[in-house]
Parts: sequence; C-alpha cells; structure tokens
Amino acid sequence: MTKKTILGISSFYHDSAICMINDNTVVACLQEERFSRIKHDSSFPLKALEKLYKNFGLNNEDISDIVFYDKPILKMERILKNLIAISPKGFKFALDSIPLTINKKIFVSEHIRRYIKGDYSISYIPHHVSHASASFIPSGYSDAAFMINDGVGEWDTSTFGTCDDNGINILGSIEYPHSLGMMYSALTYFCGFRVNSGEYKLMGLAPYGNPQYTEKMMTEMIDLKNDGSYRLNMKYFSYQYGQRMCGEEMERLLGIQIRKPEDELTYVYADIAASIQQVLEIILIRMAKHIQKETAAENLVMGGGVALNCKANSKIIENCQYKNVFIQPAAGDAGGALGAALYSAKYIKKIKLQSIQNYSYLGTEYSDDQIESYLMNRFSYSKIDDPSKDAAYLISEGNVVGWFQGRMEYGPRALGSRSILGDPRDPKMQKRMNLKIKFRESFRPFAPSVMEDYAADYFIGNYHTPYMLTVAKLREEKKS
Repeated sequence: MTKKTILGISSFYHDSAICMINDNTVVACLQEERFSRIKHDSSFPLKALEKLYKNFGLNNEDISDIVFYDKPILKMERILKNLIAISPKGFKFALDSIPLTINKKIFVSEHIRRYIKGDYSISYIPHHVSHASASFIPSGYSDAAFMINDGVGEWDTSTFGTCDDNGINILGSIEYPHSLGMMYSALTYFCGFRVNSGEYKLMGLAPYGNPQYTEKMMTEMIDLKNDGSYRLNMKYFSYQYGQRMCGEEMERLLGIQIRKPEDELTYVYADIAASIQQVLEIILIRMAKHIQKETAAENLVMGGGVALNCKANSKIIENCQYKNVFIQPAAGDAGGALGAALYSAKYIKKIKLQSIQNYSYLGTEYSDDQIESYLMNRFSYSKIDDPSKDAAYLISEGNVVGWFQGRMEYGPRALGSRSILGDPRDPKMQKRMNLKIKFRESFRPFAPSVMEDYAADYFIGNYHTPYMLTVAKLREEKKS
C-alpha cells in the first residue's frame, strides 16, 4: 500500500503547530497552545500530535514525509555568527545560548524521530518559503507576488518574489538584524508589553495615540529607501544581545523611560504605539508598491507575523492597485507547519491538492454526545432547541455568551467557532469583556460581526474579511 500522509511541523521558536495532509487533502492543522494551554507554546507539538492520532486517525505506517518549516543548519549559522559578532559584550548570553541552540536548532530530526515512529523521510523548507507557500497555495490564485515580513527566519526578515504552479521564486530579501518584526517588537517591549504576544496590544493601543514620534523614528531609527528596502539604526536596538529589545538609547530618543508591565499606561505610550504603527504602514506600502512594479502582478499574497497587523494590511489594500490580496490567516509561525506540508505536497510530490483552508476551520471538533459526556458530573447544563435564538436573546439582555461550534480555528483569530460574543451596541461591553472575562487591558479591541449583505451599511470600504485581517471605518451615523 502506498504511503499517503505528509506532516508539516513548526516548533522551537513560538506558536508550534502540526499539519496533516492525507492524499490530496489538508486533514487538520493544530496549534500546540490550544491543548497545552500555554500561550504561544514553542515546544515540540506533542499534544497536537496526540490529537492527530486520536481525532484524525493518523497512522505512523502511512507517513511518507515529515517536513520542518525552516532550515536548522542555516538558522544555527545565523545564531553563531551573531554570537561571534556581539562578543565580548554578549559573551554570557552566547555561553548560555549555545547548548540550547545546538539541541533545538540542529538536532530537529532526533526530536521528530523520538516522538514519531515510522519509515519516512525528513526534509526542511526555508522559513520564508514555508510562509510563502502557506500564503499562496490556499489563495486559489494561479499566480501572485508574495510579501513576507516577520522577526527572522534563518537569515531573512523581509522577502518578496513570485509564485505559481511551478514554484516559488524569491526576487529580493533583507537579512537579520534588520527586521520590521523586530523593530515592532522592540517598541512593544518599550511600551511594557511582552514580546511575541504583546504586538497585538501595541496595534490595539495605537488608535488611542497621536503619532507625534513618527518623524523622529523615520529620521533616526531607520534608513528607508523609495523601494521599501530599509536598514535599522542598530544603535537603538539591543535584541542581538538577548537581554532586552532596546535600552537607554531608545529612551533618549523618545524622551521617556521604558515602561515596566506594572506601571501605569499613560497616553505617551499610546503616542509611541501610534507612531511605530504609522512607520510600519509607510514601509509596507512602499514595499508593496515596489513589488507590484517589479513583478507586474495582479495578485498579492502576504505572510509572516507582520501580516497579522490588520491596520497595515488595510493600508496596503487602500494604497496599492492589486486586483486581489490574500493574507494567510495563520500568518505567524503556526502557519509555517501548513506551508511546509503544502510545499512538499505541491512542489515536491506534485500532488494536485483539493481546495485548501476552508475558512481556517482546520482544528478539532466534537459531537453533541462528546460535549454532553464532558459536561456531565462537572457542570449544570441544559439542552435547547434553537441555540442561535437563545444566544441572541441573552446577548440583547447584556449577557456575554461563549460560542462553541464545529471545527476549531487555525490561527490567532476567533472566527465564530470558538468565540466570545457580546452586544456591540452597549458602550460598556468592550471594557466589561476585557476586564472581567478576558482579564486583559480595557483598550484591547473586539471585532464586530456583520452579515456580508449589510456590511456596506455599517462600514466604509466594505472589505470582505472572513479571516479578521483587515479593518474598516465605521460610518458616522452608526457611531451613536
């Protein structure tokens, strides 16, 4: 019997995940954090792997290929060269990092074979190629330009090129330590939020501020060219040394101290957030315009963690002349597992894949009997005939409803399968949900859900945004 299963894996940095392709179908994509309950879990996706065995019938005898989402040797080369470059200043960091680096960045195949038994091949796809594959192949386009921006892969931090049914062609890239993802994370750190998870907070804080620091940042922090290429002024960044993302030089530039997480969040930090958000948008627009000029592409696909910035995505759509834009819903490293598996299936195995992504519902699902079996003897519950009607009534009465249906979403956005619902007409609802239910800052945004036929009645721009990756302005008459 011919082996028919391909597994894609991302792990050992953040947002570990595993993807399963069986024959020509993406069967499941599972993020480790959903089962370990550790946000942005970076460990080998063991619990997600267990779900593949239990819920999706994974059989080791059927596995033909396991594909990892980056090239460990190249990543190790970058890490070691960086450690040499920062010595002796970063000597202690280098000394502490080397054992962990060698274990997790080099011996990936040993980890895989320890946890997954069978006779299969292991291959490694470059990090940004994995992102490009995850963005292009599910788009449904026959060809497209791609733009990838993240913290760092092996060496690349920004990459662009073209993709079609024959392959992925990289036309240009920017290398570490110059990185839009790292730049944004450094200001996330400056504002007192956690790197690799607080970037959402910075984006959510930006609309509350005035971008008064934009000119200073553009003049001092970054050398930006007309084509969107850039170099950071590393004087202001210290992430190469592994201890802090930025330090005293950034404090002197902005005229305020780095905020500690427990400190009051004043409006000056909202101004900093608004400024770095504007800087990011300026760079990405220039980059996207240059890519269009270079490739003459009608379609653009985007991936990498920076592509989760909804406001920047909308600015690209507004300011560039692409006919179609597709953004991978799991644009961060979790999507690398999907991209690696898809690349292997489409370009190496030459498999004609079925329609992919299915609106990002690629996770686990549970029957009514399974749900009731879990609730029994744990919680009081009742069964109702029309849950939509009951939920609508409860929401209209000011209640908050947890909505659970179908398959879990893949990627960071709640898209109606695992969602918390409240009434957007209640001006106190956002703060109440943030502080009492989500236990997070009161300014964090929630996404409105509107039937597509009525979207234009509420929003200017009326973007079709099934994956919650763009924003639109609310019409003035709907604000009261």
